[in-house]
Amino acid sequence: MTTERTMPANPLALEHQVCFALAIAARSVIGLYRPVLEPLGLTHPQYLVMLALWEFEPVSVKDLSGMLQLEPATLSPLLKRLESAGLLRRDRDTRDERSLAVALTDQGRALRDDALEVPPAIVARLGLDLDELMELHERLTRVIAAARNAGPAPRGED
Repeated sequence: MTTERTMPANPLALEHQVCFALAIAARSVIGLYRPVLEPLGLTHPQYLVMLALWEFEPVSVKDLSGMLQLEPATLSPLLKRLESAGLLRRDRDTRDERSLAVALTDQGRALRDDALEVPPAIVARLGLDLDELMELHERLTRVIAAARNAGPAPRGED
């Protein structure tokens, strides 16, 4: 059964803005990761890179950029820092010399074992039911898809 909602009396009230709720939620949740990731020597963006590599390595920088929805100019410094930390290496792709392939080092692969503690630690810190978090993930995935399908804002509205 669907319940219809009416527009709030003040549609510009901050507390009614989806963008505001998403921004605050994102900053708050990412903030919970900081102390959990610190012992691993990772920032949250670096953790996301490592998650992608633990699942898909080796991968081109271009493909990694697409997976993480990051511009190459944003991804490149992250990769350089992870390479300096000894967790990955960037090599020219043997099939396409113009492309960089990213692969984990043994140290980077070994870090995965420690990272297995991160998801349960975050769930515990949030204090929410796992089913509730999985439902939230599904809803956010739908919001992301809807925003992508909506396309860029018309000129003069951005």
